[in-house]
Amino acid sequence: CVHFPSQVFDAGDYFGIMQVEEVDDDEEGDEEMEEQLKKKPNPGNGPCFKVIVTNENGLQASNPNSVFLIDHAWTYRVEHARQQLLHVPGLLHRMANLVGIDFHGEIPDEGSVEQVLREMWKYNQTYQLSQGTAEEKVPVWYIMDEFGSRIQHSDQPSFATAPLFYMPQQIAYTVLWPLRDLETGDEVTRDYAHGETDRLLRKCVLLPWVPDEVLDVSCFTPEPSDEYYQAILEENKEKLPVVINPPVYAKDRVFKVFTDIQQVLNNLTHPRFVFTDSEGEADILYNFSHFKDYRKLSEERPGVMVNQFPCENLLTVKDCLASIARRAGGPDGPRWLPRTFNLQTELPQFISYFQQRERRGEDNHWICKPWNLARSLDTHITNSLNSIIRHRESSPKVVCKYIEEPVLFHREDVGMVKFDIRYVVLLRSVKPLRLYSYDVFWLRFSNRAFSLDDLDDYEKHFTVMNYAPGVTLKQVHCEDFIPLFEKQYPEYPWATVQADIFKAFAELFQVASAKPAPLGICDYPSSRAIYAIDLMLKWDTSRDGKRIMQPQILEVNFNPDCDRACKYHPTFFNDVFSTLFLDEPDGCHVTCIV
Repeated sequence: CVHFPSQVFDAGDYFGIMQVEEVDDDEEGDEEMEEQLKKKPNPGNGPCFKVIVTNENGLQASNPNSVFLIDHAWTYRVEHARQQLLHVPGLLHRMANLVGIDFHGEIPDEGSVEQVLREMWKYNQTYQLSQGTAEEKVPVWYIMDEFGSRIQHSDQPSFATAPLFYMPQQIAYTVLWPLRDLETGDEVTRDYAHGETDRLLRKCVLLPWVPDEVLDVSCFTPEPSDEYYQAILEENKEKLPVVINPPVYAKDRVFKVFTDIQQVLNNLTHPRFVFTDSEGEADILYNFSHFKDYRKLSEERPGVMVNQFPCENLLTVKDCLASIARRAGGPDGPRWLPRTFNLQTELPQFISYFQQRERRGEDNHWICKPWNLARSLDTHITNSLNSIIRHRESSPKVVCKYIEEPVLFHREDVGMVKFDIRYVVLLRSVKPLRLYSYDVFWLRFSNRAFSLDDLDDYEKHFTVMNYAPGVTLKQVHCEDFIPLFEKQYPEYPWATVQADIFKAFAELFQVASAKPAPLGICDYPSSRAIYAIDLMLKWDTSRDGKRIMQPQILEVNFNPDCDRACKYHPTFFNDVFSTLFLDEPDGCHVTCIV
């Protein structure tokens, strides 16, 4: 602990670390024993420490010198934690000591690493950089040094802490300052649930340190209120269109297209579309970024078509997708979506559900995903409740039931691996609902044989390989995949599997457009859109006891990367534009779903 900016290491003049001895049952009443246990950061886990004020003059909150900096012992991103514990000299030794695990060996062993990875969620803190690439904005986790990590929790804390990134040194510290005047012998405490005022939420947030049961809370998660959707609309700064009459175009009209998407510029060659550099004279706006002011467009240029729908974020943002899907399957959601909780608004319900499953001995692997990041960034698979509760602090997340029994695909070189399937769907209109699927679908495979362990092994549990440096990308085209799949699963013809997939897509778009905007996708007649839907298949049991392949929709992507589509199917954008803007789907490699 250091004083700043003079960098005087003077914490020893103000504070001391005290080891708290265990108390025997008969020495004190049960209640006092309970209190002692509550104050321990990790009950039953080695010695417990307290930090106390030792300076004979105490500490004055108003004194500008009563501000201290705490060093960080370890800073990392979750996906690198295991490798660092195994390979950074001395790190495992220090972390094991800090979290109260016996480790005396020279060579890191998997067992000790595993213990530290489980215990670290009681010590982790987090911050995020506000600038940089999507990768650089992934939350950073850190563990304070021995002094900072031994500051205990209190509902009435004597100190506050906050991370500080000091630009000149490019280094992060934790700032520590007193909230009131303190005397010699007073304990240094902080509020581990800082900012949470709701009693139940505080109890949930403090579970990693104060184990408790939340089984009395219902795990029922109804669809959120209308106000919830209204607030999302306002936050997105989207202005809904006025009501317009559907435009009618001449049968031989040539449309002027304004786009900033290179794949469209390179591949759209249909004679009825020409490009223009002027947004003002365009008939079709095909934009990469989200369009916001539909009101102005609908009032001034109602005949201009646009490649997105107002309120389509209800499909493309993960927490909204889970909310609207409940219209199809009640509070548990439909069978085609993994059970999902919004960690910001449904934490107690999730913990109750997790603890009930634990009691019944059911699988409890979950996947934590940010609401709005792609490419599996900041996405974590875990069966640790503490880890999930703490992940909520870094950025808004949903937690979805991890598919513990996925349908696997046999790869000659590897064995039975996970795979996911990407379909491109074309939404022509909302009222009436007209939805097509492109006839080509894309496959992505894991690079290692699947098993429910090594949860941080990216190449075993994830299928997105085209963004990971130095990782091989296995490509199988759909026309080659279908016979291979049917050979591996002769009782499950692909036509039947795909029919179930399309049924799930139909249901999803039906519920997404079932209510007026902003509670549903807006039925703006000049809107058209393409989305990529990523899904997996899981083994399930039908109502009559048969083993079935149940589609599981993982996410819906706006403006997907169509690089592979254009490379192997050069007519892709001609097909898309003919279907959406000319109403000529025949011969365009599309299948009508609704």
